Amino acid sequence: MSLRGHHELPRLLAGLSPGGSPMTLAEHLAIHGPLPAADRGLVDEIGASGLRGRGGADFPTAVKLHAVASRRRVSAVVVNAGETEPASAKDKLLITRLPHLVLDGAVLAAEVCGAREVIVKIGAGMSPDLLGDAIGERTGDPVAIRVVVGPTGYVAGEESAVIQHLNGGPALPTFVPPRPYERGYRGRPTLIQNPETLAQIALVARFGASWYRELGTEADPGSALVTISGAVAAPGVYELAFGTSMTDLLAAAGGTTDGLRALLVGGYFGTWVDASRAVNLRLAREDLRSVGCTLGSGVLIALGESACGLHESARVIDYLAWQSAGQCGPCVFGLRAIANGVAALAAGTASAGERERLLRWTRDVRGRGACHHPDGAVRFVQSVLDVFDDEIKEHRGGVCNAVEAGLPVGEMAAPVSAGSGSGSGSGGGRLWS
Repeated sequence: MSLRGHHELPRLLAGLSPGGSPMTLAEHLAIHGPLPAADRGLVDEIGASGLRGRGGADFPTAVKLHAVASRRRVSAVVVNAGETEPASAKDKLLITRLPHLVLDGAVLAAEVCGAREVIVKIGAGMSPDLLGDAIGERTGDPVAIRVVVGPTGYVAGEESAVIQHLNGGPALPTFVPPRPYERGYRGRPTLIQNPETLAQIALVARFGASWYRELGTEADPGSALVTISGAVAAPGVYELAFGTSMTDLLAAAGGTTDGLRALLVGGYFGTWVDASRAVNLRLAREDLRSVGCTLGSGVLIALGESACGLHESARVIDYLAWQSAGQCGPCVFGLRAIANGVAALAAGTASAGERERLLRWTRDVRGRGACHHPDGAVRFVQSVLDVFDDEIKEHRGGVCNAVEAGLPVGEMAAPVSAGSGSGSGSGGGRLWS
């Protein structure tokens, strides 16, 4: 199988076997062909492709590449593969099963930026041996590649926290500027990207911007990896074209196993969307923004009607409060007070004014933290108060007919093994977890 001239899905996941073993370099090259030489023209090609970062910030990839390359100094490239979002599994899938596509993108980025080494930062739950064999196969790379194991706390995945950890400090977000592209690893201009973004770079470099744009929409070209879980028959990671409807996204994961109450879009920093609104959305920035959300880290969680949205949300915000970086009052005290308030709503012990008090607290916290952790947490809570307003009233009256999903904190919507197969066009492709 070769992707050249191939205009359907899967792309990133082409050739992925159900056996669980990583793709070898020979298998990788048989599908994707040799890695082309990199030059500054690659930045223009990536710009023409419309590729945007897949780590959550949705920043134009070409702009980020140019920011480092234009410094014209010895730089570094960091693969941010810690995947600290509990509901996501896409980056682990790429690193453990398709390592060469990620490493190709990292090497190309290093050549463009003038980097001497590529550092792959993985979480403490992953073994560096997972990448050791793949790196050992790559004898012709122009830059050195090494693996660093780091903490897995939620804030540890923020890019300034990754850089601080690599420089010998705690894995906590730092006060900025300077940003990593200005002064990052060892004081060098540093490009930090997540695995999916780098894998997409490797595809654009081989097949071009026009090929990349043959899927998706004009505003959102290409495909994306989405971890779909919750009340679906086949939770897992799926590759889907931008523009795919939410109904088709859920169908790709086997369909819902319960009546749909709401969708959590974007992960733990994401936004609950009521089912009546969610089913009319597409996987597109314009659609998602119309209901106040983004794709974030590529997470979609289906909440069934038999589950309690308040109880599930109380666990998530409690987790986020415990994951505070501990660097400012709005995060340490504000998130804990908000988490306690959501817990009271779920337990039915809150006062009549608790919802309005929580709304006021979320507005007070937003934008006042030392990093963006409290902003993401209160965005999630604001959607809880909006989407589950009826449940809040019922709980205050001592009524909760829902059955708790019982998903433990930090593992909410953890994917299970999905089946095989592939999709085409804008419908999406089956993935492996």
